[in-house]
Amino acid sequence: MIPPRAPSAKRSARPARQRGAALLLLLAVAGLALSSVLIGVFSRSGIEALREQRTLARLAQAREALVGYAATNGRLPRPAVSALDGRERAEPCTDEESCTGFLPWTTLGVDGADSWGKVLRYSVTPLYTVLPVQRLSTVATKRVLTRSGQGRLQYLVGQDECTLAAQCAPAVVFSQGRDNVGTSVAGLRLANAVLNNRDELLNDEGSVEFFQRSRSEDGAAPGGPFDDMLVAVPLELLYERMAAARTLP
Repeated sequence: MIPPRAPSAKRSARPARQRGAALLLLLAVAGLALSSVLIGVFSRSGIEALREQRTLARLAQAREALVGYAATNGRLPRPAVSALDGRERAEPCTDEESCTGFLPWTTLGVDGADSWGKVLRYSVTPLYTVLPVQRLSTVATKRVLTRSGQGRLQYLVGQDECTLAAQCAPAVVFSQGRDNVGTSVAGLRLANAVLNNRDELLNDEGSVEFFQRSRSEDGAAPGGPFDDMLVAVPLELLYERMAAARTLP
């Protein structure tokens, strides 16, 4: 009697190879899914970082244009006519509120919107919009605050009281960021989408005191969620350029 033949090594190895191939395929599919998620996340964060950089560049350009305008014309411009009309307002400023509005981008020859399609905001001390600017008697009134890690208020520009001996800033320009309040380039007022964003609302409603601090989405943080981006016009630079151009008495 011929004994039964033992299974060949080839036959016994085939199921193991099939299981291994299936496992590799499963890992490959899972890897592709994870890669897609990571690419999406990093792409979004990369796009937002690029938008922030572009907005900061536009704010810096606006600040430089404001200083250049003052050096040429002997004063800073008034706010724009509206969110749709970037020409300087013809009416004189009667107070801080009427000297707060939108950047006069057409008059300055710069981009008037941030990277999220919101019109850049602008606030200027009224006396700096009037000829001639009296260096020995004009007080710059714009103050910029931030918050410490513990939420305590600190001044980045100025102090509690702006005086000739302790000046503040003559003007500020700011973007209201991607989220929450602001005005679109179509002139539409955007609703506030979160709660407790007190610092953003103070920027939106302010005419003398403004906030600049780190971006935060934490509703429990002091001052609440925040993504505004702001630059102040340095008074020393303004006077230096105006003096060099001989437009400062």
